[in-house]
Amino acid sequence: MKPIRFTYVLTILLSLWLLASGQTTANAQLADDPFYEKQTYLKQIGIEEAWKVTNSNTNIIIAVVDTGVELDHPDLKKNLVPGVNLVQPGLGPADDNGHGTNVAGVIAAQGNNDRGISGILWNAKIMPIKALEADGTGGEAKLGEGIRYAVDHGAKIVVLSLGLNKYSDYMSEIISYAEERGVLLVAATGNEGNVVKYPAAYSTVLSVGGMGVDGRVHDRSNRGPELDLVAPWDVFTTAMGHSYEYMDGTSMAAPQVAAVAALVWNKYPWYTPFEIRQLLRQTAENLGDAGWDPETGFGLLRADRALKEPLLADMYEPNQRKDQAKPISVSHRVGAAFSSGTDTDWYYWDSIYDGAMDLRFVMESGVSVQLQYTDANGVLSSRTVAAGQTLTLPVRKGRSYIQLQLSDRNRKNETKYQLITSFGMNADAYEDNDKQYKAFVLPARSQTIKGTFHQWNDTDWFELPIPESGTLGIRLTTDTARMDPVLLVQKQGERSVVYDDGDDGEAESVYLSQVFPGSYYLRVTNVKEYANPVVGEYTLTIEYNARLLDPHEPNNRSYQATTVSMDTVYSGLLDRADDIDWFQFRVDEESLVTIRLNDIPAPASIYMHLYDGTLKPMASSMNAAYQADQQLKGRFSPGIYYVRLTTNLPFTDRMYQFQVDAKPLDGGYADIRSHWALPAILTMTKKQVVEGYGDYLFQPDRPITRAEVTAVLSRAFHWSKQRPIQYRDLDPNHWAYEYISKAAQAGVVDGYPDGTFASDQPVSRMEMTAMLARSMNMTGKHRGLLPFTDVDETYWGTGLLKQMKAEGWITGYGDGSFRPDQQATRAEFVAILARILP
Repeated sequence: MKPIRFTYVLTILLSLWLLASGQTTANAQLADDPFYEKQTYLKQIGIEEAWKVTNSNTNIIIAVVDTGVELDHPDLKKNLVPGVNLVQPGLGPADDNGHGTNVAGVIAAQGNNDRGISGILWNAKIMPIKALEADGTGGEAKLGEGIRYAVDHGAKIVVLSLGLNKYSDYMSEIISYAEERGVLLVAATGNEGNVVKYPAAYSTVLSVGGMGVDGRVHDRSNRGPELDLVAPWDVFTTAMGHSYEYMDGTSMAAPQVAAVAALVWNKYPWYTPFEIRQLLRQTAENLGDAGWDPETGFGLLRADRALKEPLLADMYEPNQRKDQAKPISVSHRVGAAFSSGTDTDWYYWDSIYDGAMDLRFVMESGVSVQLQYTDANGVLSSRTVAAGQTLTLPVRKGRSYIQLQLSDRNRKNETKYQLITSFGMNADAYEDNDKQYKAFVLPARSQTIKGTFHQWNDTDWFELPIPESGTLGIRLTTDTARMDPVLLVQKQGERSVVYDDGDDGEAESVYLSQVFPGSYYLRVTNVKEYANPVVGEYTLTIEYNARLLDPHEPNNRSYQATTVSMDTVYSGLLDRADDIDWFQFRVDEESLVTIRLNDIPAPASIYMHLYDGTLKPMASSMNAAYQADQQLKGRFSPGIYYVRLTTNLPFTDRMYQFQVDAKPLDGGYADIRSHWALPAILTMTKKQVVEGYGDYLFQPDRPITRAEVTAVLSRAFHWSKQRPIQYRDLDPNHWAYEYISKAAQAGVVDGYPDGTFASDQPVSRMEMTAMLARSMNMTGKHRGLLPFTDVDETYWGTGLLKQMKAEGWITGYGDGSFRPDQQATRAEFVAILARILP
């Protein structure tokens, strides 16, 4: 008998191991299940390529916390392990609704068994946990109990195709309990076209939305800052009665992600839940712009990529510059890495509200990060954050940027970190009004106000004075399902009435056909069970109709004009076709004046005419019908001015609001009066070296960009020669193209190795100093003491710093540092330039 070759023995052993672990070889056949062709969603997520790597995982338990599972379904029963019934203790976790059976089939209907359909996992261990009633409803107590049972009984993945709108400390503790024990939670975002539901909204839960057959996120799929991935919305799966059916929703998308996570864990059994989440995010297919967004998360689940692409230490690279900044969520947990102490990571987030952002870094103990933060208004600040420390940043509505770099610039080895973001609302403009005696007094008119629940058990009281009898309509709405607003209305001295007819996210309304003079109190709260702070706003719309009187009459003639104080609101009424309202104001010094007219009642149009002190016409404006606001704005010399108001449609049920604001101008700028760099800015403006932005603003503390620096230097040093330039990101029609070509000819600036110029990239203080030095033909000096405490002889710019400081052109900070990597501001640049130019 011939001896068995050693390679043949290895092949047998490898095959036995693959069978035992549920993996198949790259030549594995596709599922032969008769309804497989109906499972089009499997091809959308690339499952056939993934199955060439592995198609099963019997090494871990996947718990389905739902309505139970049909325990004897022929396509499921071989893949089930004992579970529990939390609704009817003592009974088995049999499904009496069908939803849990649908979910289980997506995950692990037995594959390649010539029956029904194929789950993403052909062979698996599914633990059914019945936590929902027969009608599919359930509370957080049973949900939390189900998760804890799964964790305590060996589950590695828990699938939660259900959700609630409210946050709770109880559920948050359960979620942390699972994460600490190495269990991955996967949850559906919900199907209301609103915000992500809990538990999907917790940062350690993999939250899953739904993608329609058109390749776009389904309109009903919930979305928001907590969204991780989307998966196909429509599936064909197992059903009650040993049957199969089409189902849809994010509850069918979530089990797809859980099943692919199990495939990944079969290949990489040493991965942590965080690494599983990161790999699925990293390998998702973008459905829109590159990177994360609140509509699609990181994109569409791709099983093939997840099983074939390696986990990256930093999925956000390259992001060394501001123009390479990667989007992140205001409420998420992501992972990245610094390749060394010189690596810089840029991120940005978009916020739809004003608020505050908590940032926490999870990384090696003793490591700290230097953070530069530019808010949506362009305000720059710098902080240092240690491992485990929480930093709170003020957030403005719009786009904000952060630049991160290790404090230890000499660190050579890679440093991984997790960045945990958490956003909270600001207190609204009416706080502190949590008690009735602290009620915020509203103006006695129709109006719309926005409020927030920024703290636990937030209660907002308002007092509405009613000067005359009339009608009162109140409507309370919200922009998030995480609020279930409750409205209380009470006339002073009478009994209160509570309005709470709507459900989560729905409006409350009241109409009082007769109100009498006196104070009416309005109380706005979240429903009792929703005591936590909420990211979102409520809107209180008040419609009060009464016979109104104009407090400024008579003012129908210019000599009767009402004298206006700056920054003061004046209410008025145009109640007759021939009514005219005159106002006058004085400007004491050259100023930027804004004349505002607000709350114009629809469909009336008000004609606003501006005159100088001799009643010579200067300007006029008119609002369109149903447009409630208009304004006149411009540069005014000292003197007296008049405004005349008329209307095409008299009104008696609502007051317009008239206001004049004036900001004194210095050198034509409205924002430098108290600034330390005022003299330098005025000097350089007079020399026509620098200029401001629109609306008479200089923005002295705004970071100065590469394009702006080249423009200022070109004007300052009167460069006339140009050289041909060609950068991938610079169009010849760019406003600074000519300046950049002149600066390039002068040897002051050049592009980056990747062929870009990055004209909108802010320059650092060192880059600013280098450009100024080159403009003066300085090459630097090598001798002498170090000029600042935070540079050494190995730093590339030390020679230039020595020469510039020695000649008196630059100075440092009070602590002896120069902070060369900090972004330079427009004021700093102009101040140095003012010293240099004669």
